[in-house]
Amino acid sequence: MTNRIQGTTRLVGLLGKPIKHSRSPHMHNSAFEFLKEDLVYLCLETENKDLEMALKALKTFDAVGANVTYPNKQEVLKYLDEIDEAAEIIGSVNTISIDDKTKKIKGYNTDGLGFIESLEKKGIQYKGKKMVLIGVGGAGRAIAIQSAYSGVGELVIKEINKEVADEVINTIKSRIPKCNVKLLSNNEDELKEELKNADLFVNATPLGMKGNTDACSISSCDIITNPNTYVYDIVYEPKETKFMKLAKEAGCETCNGINMMLWQGALAFKIWTGKDMPIDYVKKELGLE
Repeated sequence: MTNRIQGTTRLVGLLGKPIKHSRSPHMHNSAFEFLKEDLVYLCLETENKDLEMALKALKTFDAVGANVTYPNKQEVLKYLDEIDEAAEIIGSVNTISIDDKTKKIKGYNTDGLGFIESLEKKGIQYKGKKMVLIGVGGAGRAIAIQSAYSGVGELVIKEINKEVADEVINTIKSRIPKCNVKLLSNNEDELKEELKNADLFVNATPLGMKGNTDACSISSCDIITNPNTYVYDIVYEPKETKFMKLAKEAGCETCNGINMMLWQGALAFKIWTGKDMPIDYVKKELGLE
């Protein structure tokens, strides 16, 4: 067995906490090895209070860049030299690159783009269409704003935290006025009514994920009355959530979040390497086929 880590190997990190469960190291290191990139991806547990120091360390150690996750996606904005336009509108960053010469840090958000890319790869139409989205905290925020930015015509949001929802809605109204956006109450009758002519129905909450598989963002399949609505759950473990099962009972086509996870990673990979991630190989390595 050959050890590919050498004196020339450069670092890519994941900055957040908790992160020991992350599948990103497996994904990126598999891709680095396949393409013979002299890089290694490591989890570097970092809280808000240590983020500035961690970023200075990455520069000192000649790192190529990093992913940024909870609780640092908005905190990192303080330390950027540049920010991608979409990430600036979204107001959070999950990927950074560090310029080899200047050591300037540029921020990107590949969460929302990963979602859009996963729709495009599946041939799901979203431009000018109506999307109903549950949850705009965390990745849901990026999905909401990126979807509006990428051309979704109407966006209907259901979010229990009104302050969070209002901030996302006001951002879309002021920065992306071509998208018609509104907030629902927590009344499921309202949700059911909006779903009658929805093209996409997305769960962007963690409800239903491994360890909490009985949880669901809707109470029954009766909420979904249009079998032509495409139903997307960004949770990817388990492979089929309760949300997806209820949607299938309503006659809808469904998918989980594995392709979003892969494509947001692939977009970050290209930022760091300039190369396309070998998606089919990575899916096989992660046991996702």
